[in-house]
Amino acid sequence: MSQRLVNLDDYEAAARSLLDEQAFEYVASGAGSETTLRANRTAFDDLELLPRMLHDVSRIDTTVELFGKIHSLPVLLAPTGYHRLMHPLGELETILGANMADCTLVAANFATETFVSVQAQAARPQWFQMYVQSDRTFTRDLLQEVLSAGCEAVCVTVDQPVNAIRDREARIGFELPKGMERANLKRLGSAVAGAAHSPQGFHIYNAVRASDLTWKDLEWLRGECPVPLMLKGILHPDDAVMAQQSGCDGIIVSNHGGRALDGVQSTIAALPAIVEAVGPGMTVLMDGGIRRGTDVVKALALGAKAVLLGRPYLFGLAVDGAAGVARVVNLLRMECQIAMGLLGCQDLSQIQPQLLHRKR
Repeated sequence: MSQRLVNLDDYEAAARSLLDEQAFEYVASGAGSETTLRANRTAFDDLELLPRMLHDVSRIDTTVELFGKIHSLPVLLAPTGYHRLMHPLGELETILGANMADCTLVAANFATETFVSVQAQAARPQWFQMYVQSDRTFTRDLLQEVLSAGCEAVCVTVDQPVNAIRDREARIGFELPKGMERANLKRLGSAVAGAAHSPQGFHIYNAVRASDLTWKDLEWLRGECPVPLMLKGILHPDDAVMAQQSGCDGIIVSNHGGRALDGVQSTIAALPAIVEAVGPGMTVLMDGGIRRGTDVVKALALGAKAVLLGRPYLFGLAVDGAAGVARVVNLLRMECQIAMGLLGCQDLSQIQPQLLHRKR
């Protein structure tokens, strides 16, 4: 079936037909009325490409250097929770697909397999997404555990200190299947590792992440983390500058895939002001709405060093396991190469703002 799926949207449609309603809606849905979820996609349509002609594109190079390491494509697999909803082997199957596609997985804090077990199967070091816990000692111990296992970079997600409103999840009564836990949090006990994804009733706080995280905690975490440290979930230029001043190595412009606060700016719209605020010395990545190679090119033209891909690789995992993950990445790779060739770009350094025109 995979050979008949010719783009990333095809994988979503195929996954919808294969997954049960709870699993599909958990991945596909967004916060509130899903205004931001839609904007993450439609904002790309407001950016038109301006090709340049008669450039030698007989060699097209998509490699990018991030924190001294070479990546074959400016695309990483974003941290996404609960992969066993998509496939019985969960993240252990995902990492095989990442290996096949020569792509880095940013392992999720809420994974259904531990970072250590997944890293043991990884062809290249993973990055790790960190939710700081109320128990800071546990947070420090978990950080040391992933670092000892070979973690290459840490991404601290900061954009959801309280629960989000997700109407579609609420309507179907989404809950984690019996026996499914957050493997990285097991040492906190079953009350946390197996806690409800969204507590019932009128609760805005959740046992699985701290709501009291501040810039002071970030300074503490910076001191505990010898590898590159990034903040994920930045939309305001002032926060980007504060991250820079706090010693962070990079930021990920993100609105949680439209899953946190509805009505916020799309990430591609927020990106230019953040890039301008921090200047060239800060590594800026972004996620949200990436579905085509042209989306990757547009993000790079606006100053992102690379992008993170979320929902599409989960749909690939659901459709065809590791092979589906790899094919989703390789479809995006081919589309990036084609877009670069038709724009007249031999390598990523030639993707500049002058190749874009904003419709409105």
